[in-house]
Amino acid sequence: MATIDIKTAEGKTASTAELADSVFGIEPNVPVMHQVVRMQRASWRAGTHNTRTRGQVRGGGRKPWRQKGTGRARQGTIRAPHWRGGGVVFGPHPRDYSFKVNKKEIKLAIRSALSAKLADEQLIVVDKLEFEKPRTKDAIAVLAALGVEGRCTIVVNDENVNAFLSFRNIPTVDIVPSGYENVYELLDNKFLIFEEEALRKLEEAMA
Repeated sequence: MATIDIKTAEGKTASTAELADSVFGIEPNVPVMHQVVRMQRASWRAGTHNTRTRGQVRGGGRKPWRQKGTGRARQGTIRAPHWRGGGVVFGPHPRDYSFKVNKKEIKLAIRSALSAKLADEQLIVVDKLEFEKPRTKDAIAVLAALGVEGRCTIVVNDENVNAFLSFRNIPTVDIVPSGYENVYELLDNKFLIFEEEALRKLEEAMA
């Protein structure tokens, strides 16, 4: 089984923990991770874009000029697609972009993301992120003590409200409560930080 150091909020090593190979030691399945991320991003699309066809734009009810004898090309309406202000051909219309992915594939993608982060040494486990009161300055100090620079995703215990409020105003931090982890947020970062309790909950769910 793989092992990882458990850090304190001050950046010191408190202990070590063993990680299940079935969750953190598999060969990352890149195609499945890609498929799940595509599914997530597609489900977030509003799909409210719309263009008007020649039958929906205003005007153009009358033939602009007679059919023959003018020397110009024949035209039936000034709202045809090739006219300025005319309808749009093959333009977007409201639609639902979402599609389904099997639950087994989603679990495999999460396990693959966790295994990849551990292999790349981008997974950090903290015993507890405790704050007496919500304070962004203290949260920035924690990241500096852990040696985290750039984008990071932090998964905290769902009862740790002060930590959530402390980190949420930092532009480079994406903070997620335990139980709401997803593949996109596990991958869209340089570092992945877990509270120990949150990591154990996810490990049990993915085993």
